[in-house]
Amino acid sequence: MKKNKSDFSSWHVGVAAEAIAAGQFARLGYDVSVQYGADQPEYDLIISKGREDTPLKVSVKGSKSGSWGLTQGFLKKGKKDYKKAINRWLQKHGRKTFFCLVQFKKTEINELPRVYLATPLQISEQLKKVAHGKGGTILYENHTWTRRTAIGYGSTEKIPDDWKFSKERLEQIKRKIVK
Repeated sequence: MKKNKSDFSSWHVGVAAEAIAAGQFARLGYDVSVQYGADQPEYDLIISKGREDTPLKVSVKGSKSGSWGLTQGFLKKGKKDYKKAINRWLQKHGRKTFFCLVQFKKTEINELPRVYLATPLQISEQLKKVAHGKGGTILYENHTWTRRTAIGYGSTEKIPDDWKFSKERLEQIKRKIVK
């Protein structure tokens, strides 16, 4: 059964992404707290496992387009200094926050979307590689630049395979941010 695009608005994408993320963390035995209301600052969920575990903040980003626009709001008016915008975006995020990226593109209603986990630093490093190292504001799941999109012509942007949601990936993220 195909989804009707008009029925799956950006608001619905956000709600669904948050619910999927919460469910996946719960499946791994984590307690999940959800911030009330849309567009909360810095994070959407807090996860922890038991009393001794350090609570971690999770910023959930959903998409149905194959990409996540993350840093465009940090570009200075009239300037296309992508790397400075990426650095400003990175400075906004706390040490104990990480991202859960949920992708619905080409996903049927009876399938789970693709889910990825990454630290802000990992995302910033990925964004700085966009378009042959020119940098960009959009994190692509898998995108090949064409002549029509000349800025990165000939390059392919792809989320690293090891970002895929798994118990091992979550443990790796935790080791990076809980020191």
